[in-house]
Amino acid sequence: MTDAGLPHFLIIGAMKAATSTLHAQLAAQPGIFMATPKEPNFFSDDDQWQRGIDWYRSLFASAPAGAIRGEASTHYTKLPDLPLAVSRARQTLIEPRLIYLMRHPIERLISHYSHLWLENGVAEPIEQAIPRRPELVDYGRYAMQLRPWVAAFGKQSILPLFAERLAAHPQEELERAAAFIGFDRPVSWHADLASRNASGLRLRDAPLRDRILDQPLLAAIRRTLIPQSVRDRIKRRWQMPARPVLSAETRLALARTFDPDLADLGEMLGCRLDCANFVAAVREKPLGWA
Repeated sequence: MTDAGLPHFLIIGAMKAATSTLHAQLAAQPGIFMATPKEPNFFSDDDQWQRGIDWYRSLFASAPAGAIRGEASTHYTKLPDLPLAVSRARQTLIEPRLIYLMRHPIERLISHYSHLWLENGVAEPIEQAIPRRPELVDYGRYAMQLRPWVAAFGKQSILPLFAERLAAHPQEELERAAAFIGFDRPVSWHADLASRNASGLRLRDAPLRDRILDQPLLAAIRRTLIPQSVRDRIKRRWQMPARPVLSAETRLALARTFDPDLADLGEMLGCRLDCANFVAAVREKPLGWA
């Protein structure tokens, strides 16, 4: 049940946990409409909220008749930084379906750091950034992020999914997500859409560089006179040279930080979870609420 023109479901996070992949796969199914932009952040960001409900409704105005409407905004689970998402969603949406994707919290943290690096949000190495950027840890405290949504909407309104199982069993997990949002037609996983938002393929943000290179004359010169091997070598200077590596000591410290939250999450899901068994546990079978 939903107000006319508003979404039937939200993908509420977590950041760097395959939300872009699931968004793309759902958008590829006839009969499911995903908003553009992918992350409206309407309920979380004050400037977006101030645009008003009519602006938010307009994001779904081109949905075909009878389509199931959705959007994906990872800002909705970024406590404590964006605390108003739940209350705003509660006052706006009637019985929405909510999908929350999770990933091994340490691996999520590494991808989050890479994302910040590409956006020029951090310059220091990852092990220096962790104590200075608490969101690297906080956004991976899944039980903490989920509790307000459970309190507001109930567990029955939330589907917990895991990036590791989505990668291992994509068709099955897509079917689970589709059934959860009330889509009763067959769905098909599109392998060509499987890899989305890969940090290793992106260039570090540099607006001045982009303005220069996007000039039509310079773009033509670059394509016709500069060999591809030279262009690739220059491009690599703007890419993260390798996925950041954590020391064994830092991994152990992070595991000690994340394990209490994972224990709470495991209790909610009726299983034991910690950093050591996370991947095996979430891949083994679909996990639902206890």
